[in-house]
Amino acid sequence: MEGPTATAGSRSTDDLRRIALRLSRQIIDITTRAGSGHPSSSLSAIDILTGLYFDVMRHDPQRPDWPDRDRFILSKGHAAPGLYAVLAEAGYLDPALLNTLRQTGSPVEGHPNARALPGVEASTGSLGQGLSIGLGHALAARVDGRDYVVYVMIGDGEADEGQVWEAAMSAAKYRVGNLVAILDFNGYQQTGPVTKVMPSLLPISAKWRAFGWDTVEVNGHDMDAILAALRDARRPRDRPLLLVAHTLKGAGLSPFERDEENRKHGVALTEEEREVALRELAARQ
Repeated sequence: MEGPTATAGSRSTDDLRRIALRLSRQIIDITTRAGSGHPSSSLSAIDILTGLYFDVMRHDPQRPDWPDRDRFILSKGHAAPGLYAVLAEAGYLDPALLNTLRQTGSPVEGHPNARALPGVEASTGSLGQGLSIGLGHALAARVDGRDYVVYVMIGDGEADEGQVWEAAMSAAKYRVGNLVAILDFNGYQQTGPVTKVMPSLLPISAKWRAFGWDTVEVNGHDMDAILAALRDARRPRDRPLLLVAHTLKGAGLSPFERDEENRKHGVALTEEEREVALRELAARQ
């Protein structure tokens, strides 16, 4: 049985924007209902995830283990609510499960668990490991003679981790052209702004280029720009690619913006804040 082919251009940009807005509402709803989770970290990534799963990636919800599927690994595993919303929209899991986020016994755990849900390629949450896992998948494609692309989303705070740079060096050494790292550069990590926690992280693109990667920077909330960058990332290349997505933690919604320390990292909105955020999202329709 053959799997589906890449779906670039099968949906309009407006359709993808509407999907991203709908999933943004779900992220806020399920984290507020759970009373915990990472809505701001999920919202910064949701436009990119929408472009990947509903336009760019080659995958099949009916065959989550299809050998020729593209792989996506959420290395910043705390943004799991965003991944779960996308997987439910794509048909990998029952949307009703989203309402059980972080409940005891639910497969919709606080961080992605590859043994609990179809479509989750790697169990992540210990920051820094996802790029190494993705590199392994990408090298396996070479060994197996397959042409799938591996996408790994890392956080900007996560990029402080040494293992990220070890994987970056290895990917460049072995010229792993089917590996795409997506850096969700929302400017904040758990304890504060990235530029204060580890100022030497910048200039990020220049550092990755020095490590042997191609790089491109994009507005991570501009769907047209996201699609152009992600579609180009699929073309054959002999070097790994870093896509730096400049995003807003909390997607610019005022309940998150009021927290100047870390944009409510790991904090669910209250019911009152939820209503404010949902009204602001509705105004973006």
